[in-house]
Amino acid sequence: MESEELENKARKIRIDVIRSLAEAGSGHLGGSLGLADIFTALYFFLLKHDPKNPVWPDRDRLILSIGHVAPVYYASLAHAGYFPVEELLTLRKLGSRLQGHPGRDHGLPGIELSAGSLGQGLSVAVGMALAGKIDQKNYLVCSVHGDGELQEGSIWEAAMSASHHKLDNLIAIVDRNKVQIDGPTSDVMEIEPLADKWKSFGWQVFQCNGNSTPDFISTFQEARKTFGKPSVIIAKTQMGKGILEIEGDYRWHGKAPSKEEAKKFIALLDRQGFSQEN
Repeated sequence: MESEELENKARKIRIDVIRSLAEAGSGHLGGSLGLADIFTALYFFLLKHDPKNPVWPDRDRLILSIGHVAPVYYASLAHAGYFPVEELLTLRKLGSRLQGHPGRDHGLPGIELSAGSLGQGLSVAVGMALAGKIDQKNYLVCSVHGDGELQEGSIWEAAMSASHHKLDNLIAIVDRNKVQIDGPTSDVMEIEPLADKWKSFGWQVFQCNGNSTPDFISTFQEARKTFGKPSVIIAKTQMGKGILEIEGDYRWHGKAPSKEEAKKFIALLDRQGFSQEN
């Protein structure tokens, strides 16, 4: 896909995130909107995967450690062809395959990890990457983390293990939007100097604009060239990206839009799409 096509795909994913949350009446909007560009780049440009064969042994693995942004994960999988887009409107419904946090036992194709408890995803990603090395497989393991999640000690245990085993088939992505459910990360628990922390654990560190698909793609491609150590991309994003009135507002971390708010937000995104096409 060309850059403009990717931007349009990310816009459509944002719209479906809003629709699904408004229908559910609950969920996490801010982080899902902020990650739409990254998930679009991963599923429509960067990762090796096959919607017709979700358990293809040679696929790249994506581990969503921050399970509460499941809406953008589901929307990306649906647009990539893993299941019908219409099913997104069953989010959080009783008996739905699309629960508030992704679960492998829900029967939804493309899910690698049952996520919800923060801090666990990197350990799973390390295990998968190590298995790939042992089995001499050529797949990549990519894990996605929130910046508030880095306050969990288990993240740093896994980071130490990854560098010890020289897992250059592992790329961690940090959604650095600087806010979490209770407020700015700097107020809840400061995580800076973040790049220096990862470097001290033996990781190759990259930084980029996570809301620019070209910047993220070029950074990810550079990270793939790293040899002998794992890589981390600190992707600077805006929570609520695309809807100016909620961008950067931590109160939208775990909030769903009302039906009226959803109509307004979708109209804003529709106008953005019109301006791109004309």
